[in-house]
Amino acid sequence: MTNKKVLVIGSGGREHTLAWALARSPQVGQIYVAPGNAGTVWPANPAATGLQPRAACENVPLGVDELPALVEFAQQWGIDLTVVGPEAPLAAGLVDTFRAARLTVFGPVQEVARLESSKAFAKDFMRRHGIPTGDYAVFEAVEPARAYLEQIEHPVVIKADGLAAGKGVLICDDRAQAQAALDTVMVRRAFGRAGDRVVIEERLAGPEISILAWCDGRTVQPIIPARDHKRIFDDDQGPNTGGMGAYAPAPDIEPDFIAAVQRTVLQPTIDGMAAEGRPYTGILYAGLMLTTAGPKVLEFNCRFGDPETQAVLPLLASDIYEIFMACLEGRLDQIEIEWRPDACASIVMASPGYPDDYPKGLVISGLDAVSGVEDLVVFHAGTAGKDGQVVTAGGRVLAVSAVGGDLAAALARAYDGVERISFEGAQYRRDIGRGYSRGF
Repeated sequence: MTNKKVLVIGSGGREHTLAWALARSPQVGQIYVAPGNAGTVWPANPAATGLQPRAACENVPLGVDELPALVEFAQQWGIDLTVVGPEAPLAAGLVDTFRAARLTVFGPVQEVARLESSKAFAKDFMRRHGIPTGDYAVFEAVEPARAYLEQIEHPVVIKADGLAAGKGVLICDDRAQAQAALDTVMVRRAFGRAGDRVVIEERLAGPEISILAWCDGRTVQPIIPARDHKRIFDDDQGPNTGGMGAYAPAPDIEPDFIAAVQRTVLQPTIDGMAAEGRPYTGILYAGLMLTTAGPKVLEFNCRFGDPETQAVLPLLASDIYEIFMACLEGRLDQIEIEWRPDACASIVMASPGYPDDYPKGLVISGLDAVSGVEDLVVFHAGTAGKDGQVVTAGGRVLAVSAVGGDLAAALARAYDGVERISFEGAQYRRDIGRGYSRGF
């Protein structure tokens, strides 16, 4: 038993889940989350069992972009490990800054994080290293991009090159839509400087799957496969969101497929980064399209997914603190990562109006009704405390995650939890996991 101190950077459901998983480690005694949310506060409970956290957790009123202040906090409070949740601080060089201060931090450095922060960089990298992906072209001016669209016959996806909070990808059915999407990104500047360059990419067809993996610079260990639901409404209708629910493992994804992805995508990415003098330490997230020609990479992320994390980590049987340290110390190949032989489903409850404009400050009720329920955890995302109550403070508000012997049992338990929680205008999908054997 040890008493390690861990700092988690971020404020969403992913960060709540990371803090919760770390707090179950017998090596961890105290968690801090900067800035956190209404859910990332709880007392120590050394006798906890099952899904309950052992270590205490509290919030730190520092934003993810306050790098000098975060470094100062980690130094003053003797933080043993910092874990970075969202992509923005990775792209801003938080890991570089912490390493320069000789602080232990989990996540890729800024140059490596370009795999996510620049879609053009990622596509060029995949081309250099023979990693399967769709055909593409990159443009920095609108007129050559317009001319290119007139020359090609296949449907495309228009992508803003930089980070756009998950909204810079525009799927087009025909040439007119593609030209309009190009106008949105490069002329109307809907995504700001993220649209300084665009990637025009071949539109791939097939079900999608997310494969995440632990990486120590040399070794890759895949995490159990998860699948999320991006559209706001049932039957995959309406606009894309950050994710309205997820489940793991994906029953239609076989071990042989994971091995093939490790061989053709994950390991070549780590090897390619190392060969270019940029060792990859952290989480590698490959968003894949299962095409008739085999799996192809849609995008890379350089951190845990959201809401995939809320569906995956409740199934982790190993000590997550030990995994983080094995990655950082280059000994990932020396540990065995174990998973519960169960399924987990996570249902997102979102604010009315999301993913467009939405109100804040709506009182959330029913959280006490699900507190302590076996194999059920409510991860907070867009929440805050106000006058002794928990209120909404974001688009995606909560993720209700449940574990069951199979996916059907996990889904039933998760939806039972959702039905006990309420806030005005709450919206959630009622078809998470439906038709899972065929993919989405």
